[in-house]
Amino acid sequence: MTSTSLRQALHDYLPLRRRLGFELKNEGRLLEQFVCFLEQAGAGYVTTELARVWARQPIGAHPSHWRERLGIVRGFARYLATLEPDSAVAAKDLLPAHRPRVIPYLYTPAEIAALMGAARGLSRRCARRPTRR
Repeated sequence: MTSTSLRQALHDYLPLRRRLGFELKNEGRLLEQFVCFLEQAGAGYVTTELARVWARQPIGAHPSHWRERLGIVRGFARYLATLEPDSAVAAKDLLPAHRPRVIPYLYTPAEIAALMGAARGLSRRCARRPTRR
């Protein structure tokens, strides 16, 4: 597969996925960058190593960002593998990572009392009427 065929495959893949209901706003932009990366590398098909190198950009990003980028490439690589048998689909766990969990905010008793007091002060016109069945 040539770089022209890679670009054509991308231009076939994106509308196909969009017709299936996927928006692919960010993914489309990233896949364009990936195809440019493959062209600069002189690659005619996707390899696991090229997918890994591209996915690990930018260098200082969180590993969950790299995993997300690799996931986008994996979808395109699966499509390419149907057209070009030499194209490899990187393993799902090639770049393992978890998103850092946000620490929940715990309200103090004083804050809860203030919220409840403010809620009691709301106008009755704003309150929803109970739904009857």
